Amino acid sequence: MNHPNSFPKSEHLCGEITINRLFTEGNAFIAYPLRVVFLFPEKKDTDSAKVVISVPKKRFKKAVDRNRLKRLIREVYRLNNHEFVSKLNEKNLQIQIAFNYVSDDLMDFESIEKKMKFALHKLYERIEQFDNQISY
Repeated sequence: MNHPNSFPKSEHLCGEITINRLFTEGNAFIAYPLRVVFLFPEKKDTDSAKVVISVPKKRFKKAVDRNRLKRLIREVYRLNNHEFVSKLNEKNLQIQIAFNYVSDDLMDFESIEKKMKFALHKLYERIEQFDNQISY
């Protein structure tokens, strides 16, 4: 078992087909500066949550800025995902998530962490709705 505050490679969402399906069939909401797209896949994997993080080149031309934001988002997710993943495991559900950075400004760690906590809470509410739908 992994440490509760980890984000191993197996939890990274990979594959063009999988990511395209997430963006075409998934639901979305905004927790500014993050746009969160999520999907409950039919196929079961070993990990309960698979995540992809993107920062558009259109908004941040310098790779240094894009990479910094991706590192910040990854670290914030890593520090705050343990409770979310444990709730998914309790319900025996799997989710695919994309975090897209939509702001034009660089934000600091605390701001991103606050919004990530909000986004994970909102995702948990959506999981409750989904779980209630499939239990009928």
